[in-house]
Amino acid sequence: MIPSNATFQQTMDGKKTDLYVLKNNMGMQAAITNYGARLVSLLVPDKNGKLTDVVLGFDSVHQYQASTEPYFGATIGRYGNRIAKGKFKLDGRQYTLATNNGPNTLHGGKKGFQYVVWDAKQTGDTILELTYLSKDMEEGYPGNLRVKVIYILTNDNELKIDYEATTDKKTVVNLTNHAFFNLNGQGSGTINNHLLMINAVSYTPVDSTLIPTGKIEPVANTVFDFRIPVMIGTNVDANDVQIKNGKGYDHNFVLNDKKVTGLNPAATAMGDKTGIVMEVLTQEPGVQFYGGNFMQGKNKMKGGSKDDFRTAFCLETQHFPDSPNQPSFPSTVLEPGKMYKTCSVYKFSIKK
Repeated sequence: MIPSNATFQQTMDGKKTDLYVLKNNMGMQAAITNYGARLVSLLVPDKNGKLTDVVLGFDSVHQYQASTEPYFGATIGRYGNRIAKGKFKLDGRQYTLATNNGPNTLHGGKKGFQYVVWDAKQTGDTILELTYLSKDMEEGYPGNLRVKVIYILTNDNELKIDYEATTDKKTVVNLTNHAFFNLNGQGSGTINNHLLMINAVSYTPVDSTLIPTGKIEPVANTVFDFRIPVMIGTNVDANDVQIKNGKGYDHNFVLNDKKVTGLNPAATAMGDKTGIVMEVLTQEPGVQFYGGNFMQGKNKMKGGSKDDFRTAFCLETQHFPDSPNQPSFPSTVLEPGKMYKTCSVYKFSIKK
């Protein structure tokens, strides 16, 4: 269930942390902390009407600080996913970032947005607004970046996440949410029996350090073909160089039918035990499917369960990894006077 507010009330970096709970008229609840602007719990009714927590998280801020996995439920920035060798160029100037994932930068660097305390304003039972100023050259990124993330819990059982950002210098931005899902409920075991559909005819293959090669390749006749629902575990250990590079699935899928405005279907997953169905819709051109390959059971989650190997998956809506170094990929450049604005939705229902 939802953790206690008291275990989230601390002072860090001179700012107060807390836990905020959103509720809709359908019984669904979302708990969010302003430490990392992260999703802590998401309670969804299953096929029997039982509220099931489908997001991995901790019972306190202290546990998030001590975790060997820093990204549980967090808002990721400035740049979600990887940047090769921690370097990119803008207008001929090279910027150097901290490398925190082998030779590469991952999820914003050593102190990405998951480690900062955001300013929070809850304006009703269903809306939480979080803001953060990422200062010029923080983690090596240029520009004072003002970021806003709005969580909205709708009466259609949707968790909607709106992202906005502005800058005073040209920079790169790629925001996402890193919720770890198990639609059978946190602590219920493997996610390999979940069914998954991804609305993508192509994906971006990676090298051994998980940086895209620059190619966009079709999923047809590969283990990356999720155009019709496939059990996650079917090919997760296939004798395939891409699967070996990711130690399973940890790849960006190029979404179909990108519209100029509006939300596009990205993926649908279903828990085999609960019948809970999660649809992911987004304005982003890609989604990173991560199958929990690096989970090691080192962390004690809410209620005492462990983050064991492949007991959660992520569907991170995003621009593509390493876009600042890949001219053929959709641009992640944000200029002064322009607004970064995108939306992703996680919609829940029951398989009838």
